[in-house]
Amino acid sequence: MYFVDIFIELSKGFSTTFMIFLITLLLSIPLGIIVYFLKKSNNIIVSGITRIYISIMRGTPLMLQLMFIFYGPFYLFGMKSPDRFIAVIIAFVINYAAYFAEIYRGGFKSIDVGQYEAAKILGLTKWQTYKKIIFPQVFKNSLPAMTNETITLVKDTSLAFVISVAETFTLAKAIANRDSNMLAFVAVGIFYFVFNYIVEIIMNKIENKYNYFR
Repeated sequence: MYFVDIFIELSKGFSTTFMIFLITLLLSIPLGIIVYFLKKSNNIIVSGITRIYISIMRGTPLMLQLMFIFYGPFYLFGMKSPDRFIAVIIAFVINYAAYFAEIYRGGFKSIDVGQYEAAKILGLTKWQTYKKIIFPQVFKNSLPAMTNETITLVKDTSLAFVISVAETFTLAKAIANRDSNMLAFVAVGIFYFVFNYIVEIIMNKIENKYNYFR
């Protein structure tokens, strides 16, 4: 009965965990496309800044980025720190956008140059070429890597505890400290496992839908 009570308490943080996951996914996936094209820009300054941004996002811990975005404005500029939840969203979105941009880079590299040439011969505009031919294939080819990144995102939501956002893991820590036992951590482990399992099933269904050779 006590174990059930722990799950009930943890459920209070589920909505926050789910919102971090969902908002990050909805914003970082399209932002990743923008970042990719900025990196490929013919403008040396734009592409250079984008490369530095991607290197920083991929080369430093997300935990450090969270702390920098939340505490940075106060310690660097004497400004008020942003809302904790907003800081989490900003950190997660700009971090995952960088990773998705690199995933898309692999997806675009997998497209044969002949397809661009064929579209040009058919009289398709650049936008029509990308919309009808390139983007669907890039999305399909990128899905396995995107699935892995999405599963990682589920686990990374627990990092929000660093700036005291009351998501599921933060509540588990509080319950464990209060009751002086590990059951809360076992419960939160089960929660993340089930969450990840559901995400994996959904992503696999999407992959199967785009599998032209099944």
